[in-house]
Amino acid sequence: MLAPQHIRKVAIVGYNRIPFARQNTAYVNASNKDMLVAALDGLIDRYKLQGLLLGEVAAGAVIKHSWEINLTREVVMSTSLDQRTPACDIQQACDTGIETAVYIGNKIALGQMEAGIAGGVDSTSNVPLALSEKLRTILLAANRAKTISSKIAQFLKVRPNDLAPVAPANIEARTGLSMGGHTEITAKHYGISREEQDNFALLSHQKMTKAYDEGFFKDMLSPYLGLSRDNNLRSDSSIEKLAKLKPAFDKVNGSLTAGNSSPLTDGASCLLLASEDWAKTHGLPVLAFITFSELAAVEYIQEQQNLLLAPVLAAAHMLKKAGMTLRDFDFYEIHEAFAAQVLTTLKIWESGELSKRFGVEPLGSIDKTKLNVKGSSLAAGHPFAATGGRVIATMAKLLQQKGSGKGFISVCAAGGQGITMILER
Repeated sequence: MLAPQHIRKVAIVGYNRIPFARQNTAYVNASNKDMLVAALDGLIDRYKLQGLLLGEVAAGAVIKHSWEINLTREVVMSTSLDQRTPACDIQQACDTGIETAVYIGNKIALGQMEAGIAGGVDSTSNVPLALSEKLRTILLAANRAKTISSKIAQFLKVRPNDLAPVAPANIEARTGLSMGGHTEITAKHYGISREEQDNFALLSHQKMTKAYDEGFFKDMLSPYLGLSRDNNLRSDSSIEKLAKLKPAFDKVNGSLTAGNSSPLTDGASCLLLASEDWAKTHGLPVLAFITFSELAAVEYIQEQQNLLLAPVLAAAHMLKKAGMTLRDFDFYEIHEAFAAQVLTTLKIWESGELSKRFGVEPLGSIDKTKLNVKGSSLAAGHPFAATGGRVIATMAKLLQQKGSGKGFISVCAAGGQGITMILER
């Protein structure tokens, strides 16, 4: 372990992702490995990494098949990186893509490696199907049976409805509610209107459309399986179209719809992180530095309205350590799981009364013209583990284009968790 004075700066020197695709569209037959290899191959090609031995590659997927053991290492061995490059899998729900960057960044900061790759991938189309619990129990019992007759006796317990496969459920195990179900409670509890949510969602699509038209994403994506841009993006969206959509979770009194909630999505992203010396040696400019990060969790079983609000705590703790205020930033990237979740987070930061419920001081308001300026998850989609890489890459490029400044990042996650990060240039 190095002494604090020897902690090195962690540079973001590269990024790549494949376009994100709505569930059951372009990537319906692509596996996690297929998509992450495509994203990593694009990164390798862009930054001439062929044959290089890196310190480590860390990535993860929230939804994995049982045979996807050692997924990231298998991905690395399917690329042109030096085959001796080690790899590991990390999973922390929607925080995964940022947590992998923290993991690689910490090893660079401590001098344990010079360069590494952080990434994430998820398929909500090509999902694992499990056996029913009853059928699984019967098959295991039959496997343990010592005689043919006892094996047959177990098999005779199987009924036709036991054969139906079970798909992974997008719910919180401790509450039985989906993220959308929780966020519907959030919107009601904190007074976030349908109109506010729809207006926020429309802005995301408009800003991302403009960013594509201006070529902002041109050097950030590798075309894949016929897509060259995120296919969830609705350039023709309007407030009238959004207003016509029916509630998705609370069918009677709900305000969350398919238009103001991020859709189930497939995709992959990755980041190249390095020390300053490594970047200089390899002729790569530093886009931005990762300077601070904070992970937090909140209670959400009794306080069901707070499932996706852990960034309230993470931001307060991180800014205190950094000696900064929420107003000190040139850009803000807040993951748009739902419009209501972003709007609630902003409302709590501005309110002394609401912040006090989380045990922190209010952080104040932000300049909303600096928020998600290139659009975010409502427009791009949200392949769980891949979102962090997309968000960090966008912020790094914004700071590179500006030439200086600070960027604030916030991502909420299942399980009442959330992570924040500061990038500087």
